[in-house]
Amino acid sequence: MDRAFFEQLSAAARAAIRQETAAGLVGENKAASGYDPVTAADRSAERALRSLIERTFADHGIWGEEYGLARGDSPIRWSLDPVDGTRALICGLPSWAVLVGLLDKGRHIAGMIDLPAIEETLIAVDGETRRNGAPVRTSGCTTLADARFSTTDPFLFPWEELEAVNRVRRAVRLTRYGLDAMAYARVATGDIDLVIESGLHPHDYDALVAVVRGAGGAIGDWTGGTTFEGGHVVAAASRELYEEAVALLA
Repeated sequence: MDRAFFEQLSAAARAAIRQETAAGLVGENKAASGYDPVTAADRSAERALRSLIERTFADHGIWGEEYGLARGDSPIRWSLDPVDGTRALICGLPSWAVLVGLLDKGRHIAGMIDLPAIEETLIAVDGETRRNGAPVRTSGCTTLADARFSTTDPFLFPWEELEAVNRVRRAVRLTRYGLDAMAYARVATGDIDLVIESGLHPHDYDALVAVVRGAGGAIGDWTGGTTFEGGHVVAAASRELYEEAVALLA
């Protein structure tokens, strides 16, 4: 897999989203309770991504947030979140992203965090992450006392999990909220050191794994493993920082 194909995916999704946003977006609630919005931009972007992948790799599987699973028996699977951060998109905020992950027999081998609102694309291929073509690295931060920490929204955690996250929050240097997938991009570029979240689906994190690791970071679940059971994700600038965070979460 080469970077050029991910750049084509970025261009296709951006064009689809741009067309829908120009027409005006309406958030449709797809949650049985609470508010989980989806828009025409989400659906149009996923159709554009699927179309390009299917024309180029007809035998690959695809699992997307909006249109489900195709060719699920294929060992190679694309994981698509056409708009991660739909709430941010409909509020005119720049933190939303197009996420594309590529897995081979469950192993994360490539990924893209595309941030169209700020004209930034991070692509991880062959173990190296680049932003708009230039290699990036994490900060290398190794201790919570020096860490810049982010999570999308503390109110998304169940109470017992929030208590664990607050142990980490009290140990770090500073905390920022509301960045969605942009926070993981900032781990890769060395601007944020630690992200902790839960309740994520595979399409939320599949793209992030290769991007964070390709920049020298560590990403796994709250127990120190890599199954991401329950959607529990910790992304850190270094293995040492990851392990210190996991110890507090436990």
